Amino acid sequence: MQHLKIALIQADLVWQNAKQNRIKFSKKINNITETVDLIVLPEMFTTGFSMQPQKIAEYMVGDTVKWMQQIASEKKTAICGSLIISENKNFYNRFIFVHPSGKIEYYNKRHLFTLAGEHTVYTPGKEKIIIEYKGWKICPLVCYDLRFPVWARNVENYDVLMYVANWPKPRISAWDTLLKARSIENMCYTIGVNRVGIDTNNLEYNGHTAAYNCLGEQVAKTQENTEDIVIVSLEKNHISEIRTKLNFLSDKDIFEIT
Repeated sequence: MQHLKIALIQADLVWQNAKQNRIKFSKKINNITETVDLIVLPEMFTTGFSMQPQKIAEYMVGDTVKWMQQIASEKKTAICGSLIISENKNFYNRFIFVHPSGKIEYYNKRHLFTLAGEHTVYTPGKEKIIIEYKGWKICPLVCYDLRFPVWARNVENYDVLMYVANWPKPRISAWDTLLKARSIENMCYTIGVNRVGIDTNNLEYNGHTAAYNCLGEQVAKTQENTEDIVIVSLEKNHISEIRTKLNFLSDKDIFEIT
């Protein structure tokens, strides 16, 4: 598939209320008039960035995952975002990708945000995954992972690097800069989907959801400080042309992450 059309949904989140957030996102998804291949929601899109997983964690057979499968089936599109998941007596900030067929793939956030104490209540992921979808290779990561380029390093020849986040306004300049940097250094499309609004902890989020091409050029962005949906069409030819012309990935250093 030469083109991949993706809907990026930037929204305010109802604090720790999965049902209300599912209702909110259902309405937004139903208002998308274009046919898209993938819908991307923010980090912890059913709860906000909560450090109380004991109260609100869901399961892989829970209501929100079933809701994602229903959306994927009805809309004939993939859908993804991160959820608080309980599994084997551990809590995970889990990026879940649901294919139109209902097949589920997931990635557990590796870099937990110590400034908020995320590392004290959640278990870090250990594996980086590559999702293959419609001929595209997608690398899913979550929020704080953005600050660690070694983990995102393109050794798998992926096409799209995708971040979902609750990234606050005071550090939004870093978000903008690092998304652009990741696209340049990995010679891939990079997408970042952030939230807006003010959460219960009085943290403010102003969005800056965006997509960048292989040269670090911004090809799509949402309106700041508002709920918004932007649709971006990625082109395979752009990747192959840039990597053929500028063969920088072949000059990367070889090392292993331990």
